Amino acid sequence: MKHILAAAMVTTALLAPGQITATQAADAVCYNCPPQWADWASMLEAIEANLGITMPHDNKNSGQTLSQLLAERAAPVADVAYYGVTTGIRAANEGVAEPYMPEGFDEIPEGLRADDGSWFAVHAGTLGLFVNVDALGGAPVPACWSDLNDPQYRGMVGYLDPSSAFVGYAGAVAINMANGGDLDNFDPAIEYFQTLGENDPIVPKQTSYARVVSGEIPILFDYDFNAYRAKYEEDGNFEFVIPCEGTVTVPYVMSLVADGPNPELGRQVLDFIMSDEGQAIWTNAYLRPARPIELPEEVASRFLPMSEYERAAAVDYAAMEAAQSAFGERYLAEVE
Repeated sequence: MKHILAAAMVTTALLAPGQITATQAADAVCYNCPPQWADWASMLEAIEANLGITMPHDNKNSGQTLSQLLAERAAPVADVAYYGVTTGIRAANEGVAEPYMPEGFDEIPEGLRADDGSWFAVHAGTLGLFVNVDALGGAPVPACWSDLNDPQYRGMVGYLDPSSAFVGYAGAVAINMANGGDLDNFDPAIEYFQTLGENDPIVPKQTSYARVVSGEIPILFDYDFNAYRAKYEEDGNFEFVIPCEGTVTVPYVMSLVADGPNPELGRQVLDFIMSDEGQAIWTNAYLRPARPIELPEEVASRFLPMSEYERAAAVDYAAMEAAQSAFGERYLAEVE
């Protein structure tokens, strides 16, 4: 399972350094571990059951997590952090992620881990269209990125803010590459979002799974794992579409927080997440583990055929990180 690559976003206002989230009695703190994203709820329950370590749900997105870590650099509050790969790379570059090689580190494919363990993939997903078919008002399920500019989808398309949320930026990279751009040229993505803006898209800053399930956002740029979760576990008619022009597959990564308050607990948490048992938990949420663990047959059979996934490419994630800030500035200046 090569390039078994997937992320996390919910909003909270940034906290003052030293201030922790609502659950004060936690043994350890993980930034950006929201229960409705990637089945973090089950992972946190398993950590408590297996290790006796309690950690609160935390509803940041990747960008907010990094901002919090930077703000708290002198007095860290978190012990571990979870983010999209580009944010994880930046956290390492900024010195707020501490090298650690957890269990199974050597089995993570090259390119999906820092050589020193300052970040490493825990699971991955493929970016596409998460569609609530019943909310389309009779319009067909879109097959391509270009379809979304059709007036019949006016007010139906959502994507997370690509200047803040990693999944939003991943969507921008996917669209850019699908339209002939590369990590040195985001003109196609900017032009696409400008055109889509004429179709009244919805641009939340937080994870929007529930808003798709409710029908408030009929079409969302999102990962396969969220769409499969809705398709097989929610009431309604949901589909995942890998756009005809192509897309990207990306990992979500974790780090031990530099100078965190409970480093030994943080290491235990990361060891469990990368263990066979921990990696298997991700498959319950239709995520592809970072280590080469086979998906259970009942899970694998629910994915789109591998022939569809041939349109999903890996990218140079370090170059993707290097381009992120400049793209975010362009998006805010030229699209919002």
